Amino acid sequence: MDANYKLLLVDDEPDTLEFLGFNLRREGYKVFTAPDGDAGIRLALSELPHLVLLDVMMPGKNGIKVCEEIRSYHRLDNTIVAILSARDEDFSLIEGFEAGADDYIAKPVSIKLLQARIKALLKRNRLATKQVSDAKEISEESAEIVINKALFTVVKNGTQIYLPKKEFELLALLMSKPGQVFDREEIFGAIWGKNDAVSFRSIDVHIRKIREKIGDRYIKTLKGFGYKFVSNP
Repeated sequence: MDANYKLLLVDDEPDTLEFLGFNLRREGYKVFTAPDGDAGIRLALSELPHLVLLDVMMPGKNGIKVCEEIRSYHRLDNTIVAILSARDEDFSLIEGFEAGADDYIAKPVSIKLLQARIKALLKRNRLATKQVSDAKEISEESAEIVINKALFTVVKNGTQIYLPKKEFELLALLMSKPGQVFDREEIFGAIWGKNDAVSFRSIDVHIRKIREKIGDRYIKTLKGFGYKFVSNP
């Protein structure tokens, strides 16, 4: 794996940080560690990591709060956030995705599986970036909304709107073919790939979040089928 990739691990358990940090450095990553949420946010802003691995249950700011704060900074728009959570913790997948997380990894997880998931997330992000740079058309627009896939910006009536990575990718997908209905399986495969931990419910959550920001007139729901973007609602 490219040694230029920077990972940030945020966990209040020193043994976990030491174990994960050691194994991920062996894979060639540049690894930073933080023992709590506030330290994690400071490191994220100073180092601009490619991926942040967050434990949910931490004293002070838990992983959900840290994820929400990371997503509030535009300079971290392209940072992948993956949440670690034990299956028996009082935590909802939906809560994590609503906070802006890109992936959810259930504990306990083997180091080999964790390494594979991290590689898959980074690869998917790299391929998405390459597709943007290779594309002849780098922007999609309707009468009121312009989305630039190279700059990762969304502008509505001259005002820029902030969307986390998954929301941006989902809107870009729908806007790539206005009027065409995308079914749930097609959306899920394009945005999340093969991730058994994520459910179709996460699509509904992201659609709702997008509608809250751009207005509910642009994305139409076709019950039993999927969603479509309407250029001139």
